[in-house]
Amino acid sequence: MKKTNEWKHFFLSRGIPQETIDRYLDQIKSLAASDSPVIFEVEHLSLLLGIEYLTIQAMINGTPRFYRAFTIKKRTGGNRIIHAPYPSLLQCQDWIYKNILLNCAVHDNAHGYIPKRSIFTNASPHLNCNVLLKMDLKDFFPSIGIGWVINLFSELGYSHSVSHALASLCCNKGSLVQGASTSPYLTNILLYGLDERLARLASKSNLKYTRYADDMTFSGGYISNKFPALIESIVSDYGLVVNTNKTRLMINKNKKIVTGLSVAGDTLRITRELRRTIKQAVHYIERHGFLSHVSQEKIKDPFYLDSIFGKVNFWLQAEPNNSNAKMCRDRLLPHFGKNYQA
Repeated sequence: MKKTNEWKHFFLSRGIPQETIDRYLDQIKSLAASDSPVIFEVEHLSLLLGIEYLTIQAMINGTPRFYRAFTIKKRTGGNRIIHAPYPSLLQCQDWIYKNILLNCAVHDNAHGYIPKRSIFTNASPHLNCNVLLKMDLKDFFPSIGIGWVINLFSELGYSHSVSHALASLCCNKGSLVQGASTSPYLTNILLYGLDERLARLASKSNLKYTRYADDMTFSGGYISNKFPALIESIVSDYGLVVNTNKTRLMINKNKKIVTGLSVAGDTLRITRELRRTIKQAVHYIERHGFLSHVSQEKIKDPFYLDSIFGKVNFWLQAEPNNSNAKMCRDRLLPHFGKNYQA
């Protein structure tokens, strides 16, 4: 990044009015303090992105036209709508994520879509707990309006016009959207205050707290029946709503699963159901042959074998020394050919 004096000489050499120079220099100082790249105007943003100015304006003013909507089935039933950005918009979002958002602070208790954090780091604090409380935030991305995002970019030091442009490239129809590459990390930045309040409350109650996207988890020796209502109240201060249908308070011997991993013991394990599914699939593939197995089971997924192998790798990631997981891996490998790298 250029130093302030270098920018000043550059502006003077271009004949920019002193009033505009002073405004730009103030922006540079603010952006330097937040370790954010300098963007003076939307035209400047288009140059940084390598996308024509008119195309950028079209994205800002007509964002819905740059998304393709499709549905995927939820594991718990029902459908989830995903809005996939077209390549040009995705290019903008990826640039914003890498050059601006990654420089912003996120809470230590947030684990979703953050480099060097994962479902494993989210689950491990809750190992061997007596009581586990799981709560889910309803309509997570759509609940966070574009105003939040504009304010974030403004606080970093960007002008209103640039803040509005950046926020528009990250939002669709006035809110964050499932499918935009910026949405998960933006929620972590914007919910820093919520994570801090919940972490403090958990600490006062001798509990552990983590959040992975819209999944909040609390664990410890004892959790009052009134505790969920307190969480709901704090969450509502941020314009969010808890999906009470998904609230689960699990005690002692109850099955305790956090982000797909069992935390009932001293080490993370995959669920019993997943372990059974993997072992059964591998057994049938080895016994009947892959083609015969998919034919008998009427499996039409062309990536079925990759899916099973991915589940085995997930098992090994959770339990690297598990002999059954290693055996399943070794039995599947011959089906991928000699050049396949595990």
